[in-house]
Amino acid sequence: MSLKISRPGVAALAALMAALMGLAATGPAAAATTSQTSPQTTSQTTSQTTSQTSPQTSPQTSPQTTPQTTPQTTPQTTPQTITTTSTALPGQTPAIPTEFVDFSTSALVADDASHEVTVTYRNDSSADRTVAPQLLVESPDGGPFLKPADVRVERRSATGCWEAVELGTQTGTLYTDLVTAQRTLHAADTLTEVYRITALNSEAEGTVHPRVALYG
Repeated sequence: MSLKISRPGVAALAALMAALMGLAATGPAAAATTSQTSPQTTSQTTSQTTSQTSPQTSPQTSPQTTPQTTPQTTPQTTPQTITTTSTALPGQTPAIPTEFVDFSTSALVADDASHEVTVTYRNDSSADRTVAPQLLVESPDGGPFLKPADVRVERRSATGCWEAVELGTQTGTLYTDLVTAQRTLHAADTLTEVYRITALNSEAEGTVHPRVALYG
């Protein structure tokens, strides 16, 4: 028994075989298309989103806010609080005597009694003059030095009363103050100052030295 295939049947069979081979070739091509599309889409989207969003936000905000606030406040406040102005007035310097007129000295007597010492000075010039009577009580050269508590000095006021006179001390010499004793003596006028001195220490020794300070 023999089979006979006509030419048209052979042509149909060849066409069927070609169709089957074409289908087999289409499957790998589709797979290749899928594998080529996915990496390009994912990589491009991720890299573009990350690189374009993050760098533009952080660097532009921080540097512009911090430096503009701190340096402009501190330098303008400090120099205005350290400026001070002094309103103190210089003290007046007391006048310095230009000359002293010395009178006879006497010994300090420690006998529980008071002894008067009179200072008299006449202004023989034709102009007024500032003068100041003063009483010194000088310690012996060999000591001991007198202390203000050893002697009491008083002066007679214009009303005839006795007023206590404060004594200063320097190198063993007691003295009455010149500044408070200053006065103006007119031309041809005479100054008379009466002191009373009392030794409060029975062993006190010294010399009483009256004088007048002249100014100008």
